[in-house]
Amino acid sequence: QVQLVESGGGLVQAGGSLRLSCVVSGSTFSRLAIAWYRQAPGKQRDLVAFISSGGSTYGADSVKGRFTISRDNAKNTVYLQMNSLKPEDTAVYSCNAGNYLRGIYYGSPDYWGQGTQVTVSS
Repeated sequence: QVQLVESGGGLVQAGGSLRLSCVVSGSTFSRLAIAWYRQAPGKQRDLVAFISSGGSTYGADSVKGRFTISRDNAKNTVYLQMNSLKPEDTAVYSCNAGNYLRGIYYGSPDYWGQGTQVTVSS
């Protein structure tokens, strides 16, 4: 059973930065692909970024140049560094475990963290 725990959310002014962490347990972390999703009130959950077991990364167009995803296999942790934050980045951010094959992330519906709130004030 894979367990994911997010942390690092909070309230920040526009233009500020936050770093989210996702600690993973219960599986061989180095074999997993991990993704960050976000969901704003009244909106669907959107993919923000993912990182494969081999370190390949993807970022949504809305966050390219501002957000960076990385992983530390020694700490079983994936990070999302968020810079130049905007009010529209306000959402609950959740991490998900899955697989990566031929450029596509396949998330598991069973492996989600509880989420962490990010609020960006204008």
